[in-house]
Amino acid sequence: MQIFDLIVIGAGSGLDVAAGAADAGLKVAIIEDGPLGGTCLNRGCIPSKMIIHSADMLEAAQHADKIGLSLKAAPVNLKRITERASSLVDEDAHNIEKGVKAAQNQTLFKGRGVFIDAQTIEVNGEQIRGKKIVIATGSRPFIPPVKGLDTVPFLTSTEALRLTTLPQSMIIIGGGYIGAELGHFFSAMGTDVTIVQRNTLLIPREDGEIAGTFTRLWMKRRKVYTNAEVTAVSRFGGKVRVQCIMNEKKKILTAEKILVAAGVRPNTDSLGLEQAGVRINEKGFVLVNRYLETSAKNIWALGDVVGEYLFKHSANLEAEYVLDAVTRKRKSLLLRKPINYFPMPHAIFSSPQIAGVGLTEEEAKRLRKKYVVGKYEYKNTGMGAALAEENGFVKFIVEQKTKEILGCHILGPDASTLIHEVCVALKANRKKALEIIRSTVHVHPALSEVVQRAAWRVPV
Repeated sequence: MQIFDLIVIGAGSGLDVAAGAADAGLKVAIIEDGPLGGTCLNRGCIPSKMIIHSADMLEAAQHADKIGLSLKAAPVNLKRITERASSLVDEDAHNIEKGVKAAQNQTLFKGRGVFIDAQTIEVNGEQIRGKKIVIATGSRPFIPPVKGLDTVPFLTSTEALRLTTLPQSMIIIGGGYIGAELGHFFSAMGTDVTIVQRNTLLIPREDGEIAGTFTRLWMKRRKVYTNAEVTAVSRFGGKVRVQCIMNEKKKILTAEKILVAAGVRPNTDSLGLEQAGVRINEKGFVLVNRYLETSAKNIWALGDVVGEYLFKHSANLEAEYVLDAVTRKRKSLLLRKPINYFPMPHAIFSSPQIAGVGLTEEEAKRLRKKYVVGKYEYKNTGMGAALAEENGFVKFIVEQKTKEILGCHILGPDASTLIHEVCVALKANRKKALEIIRSTVHVHPALSEVVQRAAWRVPV
């Protein structure tokens, strides 16, 4: 039986731990049953953002008349768009695997790992032992228990990103960030998109004002059914029929394709975690403490499988802390570093684009915070006017007494970039971040002025 200093199960952000540990001289085993690079590279953020860029460009051309241009878009070649993304991620995954196989102190096991006990894992019929183990197996699309769903062909984000023929129509079950991003893409390409959402709003985890504006804008351009529960699906000729209950009334929808975007579930159900003494919660996520330690000694977990945040950037942060833990030579508990997520931003690459950090206004209310709000619209800035942006805005939620920024939320062009000014200010000085943003000279008429002006609108 081979014995390793460290076994890493999962080759997404877990690779950061494996590579760092190998560089530190540890003998490392990596177990992965799919392409290396994890969800983000192979079926998540990288390919989705590549194809969404095509949708953004096409949408800009379609609305060019707002700025005095008349542009005629060429027919959509979906195969070229998706194969551009697929070829890049497939090559990257291949190169990562090639690099791992050539690296010193790293051994790759291509297969599914199952715990035999807290130190032993079986993969491809072979048992290996690890002095320390990291669980980084990620997540996969959640398939809701809808009657008939197992009898019809349906897409998840994994298959949707590799379609080469554009569907004429598509029903998306779920109105969270995955449904919003892929709905934007296929709609821009020319597919007749229908969103079926259980909640009253799309992207319901966002600040209520952001989600409300986003939902209103989507209802103007697409078919959106909220407060809708999908009860059954079935074949209908060459299409798929979806049965829903909306406001206690039955509604039947049909489309060429159905895309399930109902969230994710952690990849823990086939790991044999009970054999290792690793506890999970009722949703299957691995329970960890502030140090990302599981309930089993010398076993850590990180990334989607933990479920604290379901972002690639949070998984990378967690990998930094786990790497420090597994390579630390001194065992003193005083040297352990509890993970510090603050501030943790996120973005939705839809249309309009969304970004946020910190508390939503609804969360601030639940926590009984005494807060004030500052808000400014894109259209009232020089660059916002140049872009002919009519709906975008920046919203600050600030504690009234201390002037501490509790949250910031952005809807509009480049929101995913603009949010970082707020993050950097918060990281530099949590108590004085608002003052930092206000007093920093901003380029005029750069789009970032909308952030500063929103900060000045805060009545403190």
